[in-house]
Amino acid sequence: MKKTFATLAALAMLSGTAAYAQDFSAQLKARQGQFRIMAINLGILGGMAKGEVEYTAEAAQAAADTLVAVSMIQQGPHWPAGSSEMDIDGTRAKAEIWDNLPDVLDKWAKFGEAAKVMQTAAGEGPASIGPALGQMGGTCKACHDAYRAPAS
Repeated sequence: MKKTFATLAALAMLSGTAAYAQDFSAQLKARQGQFRIMAINLGILGGMAKGEVEYTAEAAQAAADTLVAVSMIQQGPHWPAGSSEMDIDGTRAKAEIWDNLPDVLDKWAKFGEAAKVMQTAAGEGPASIGPALGQMGGTCKACHDAYRAPAS
């Protein structure tokens, strides 16, 4: 009887340990990938707004359309509990995200709204892109200030 209890206790401890040692590399790559896609397309639009990149309506529209598409990605699967910068290497996601997930998702929705504004502005020329970028930048900053750890 004692042997059975000890075996069950050991199995319970091991299964608990396995839950904490989950591999979140796929989720981490997915969420970082979407942010890289956003950065590339914001860079294209920013370059056009500054006159550093030649403006073409097609390229601007494609970049803005991509931002809208990324904003529509379901975020839940990208943010499993236990995937913060305190839990795993390679991320700057603060643990506060999981305490305030509704706020994070609200900020993501605001990014989506700003992306739609950009989508309209992109075809109107470089002068229209700048103000829309300001709105988008504000949505990015709001989330980064609260939920992204500084680069080390």
